[in-house]
Amino acid sequence: MAKVAFVFPGQGAQYVGMGKELYENNEIARKEFDSLFSKLDFDLKTVMFEGPEEALKETKNTQPAIVSMSLVLTKLLEEKGIKPDFVAGHSVGEYAAFGAAGYLSIEDAVKLTAARGKFMNDVAQKVNGGMAAIIGLESDKIVEVLKTVDGVVEAVNFNEPKQTVIAGQKDAIEKACVALKEAGARRAMPLAVSGPFHSSLMKEAGEKLKEEANNYDFKMTDVKLIANTTADILTSVEDIKEEIYAQSFGPVKWVDTVKKMKEQGVTTIYEIGPGKVLSGLIKKIDKEFEIKNIEKLEDLQNIM
Repeated sequence: MAKVAFVFPGQGAQYVGMGKELYENNEIARKEFDSLFSKLDFDLKTVMFEGPEEALKETKNTQPAIVSMSLVLTKLLEEKGIKPDFVAGHSVGEYAAFGAAGYLSIEDAVKLTAARGKFMNDVAQKVNGGMAAIIGLESDKIVEVLKTVDGVVEAVNFNEPKQTVIAGQKDAIEKACVALKEAGARRAMPLAVSGPFHSSLMKEAGEKLKEEANNYDFKMTDVKLIANTTADILTSVEDIKEEIYAQSFGPVKWVDTVKKMKEQGVTTIYEIGPGKVLSGLIKKIDKEFEIKNIEKLEDLQNIM
């Protein structure tokens, strides 16, 4: 039988006002948001709905904002009787996937995300790192070229066949961008991010998250989650905790994740949350999926 997957976007998809329309016009959404906001020790509601943009861009705010909106939308979609067989999230989107799969309560998924955002913020401020998107060059070639660059620089987000993100020390990123253009990359663009996410420079955040994860009550369900770092299906609570640890300084294997969905019989994918970034990537990986975006009340109303 044809299978359904829910996928959740990561950092970069946020915008001021995200989720506000849901909050103001849907009773269930308002209750869910209020419950989430009340469990946090900072004012996420104002940052999400009113801004300023600079505040929303801070990792400690961005991450729980995206995951909160994604999980409230998931709840509204499930109210319509649509449930996933598989879930996956891109980077911090994986935390929305934990909540959507029922591995954590919605409140705990957002709370853990807020901790992740804080740890990453703190570590990013200590290391002088950044990220860059490399367009138009195969990932194997990128990995090969990076071995020749001095300093810490790694391929970290395998987004689609001709788009890979690298992360590491700022000066190593600059050298890598030059080397990768010489090797045939069409573009090598530094990204406006506050740290070298998913690179080995973020390992300290992983150590803190590993400790933090022990405070949460995880459980397995029949929804299968395809992990960022391996593109394998998680099968135990130990797997979940290991993924939480490894993912903070390990790769996002999005191309392999999408291929895994195909292998498992997924035909319909719902991208749930702000923006349509993942839909664009998925189409470049495999055009055969039916993709539906769920971001506004109108999107929910248009579902048959």
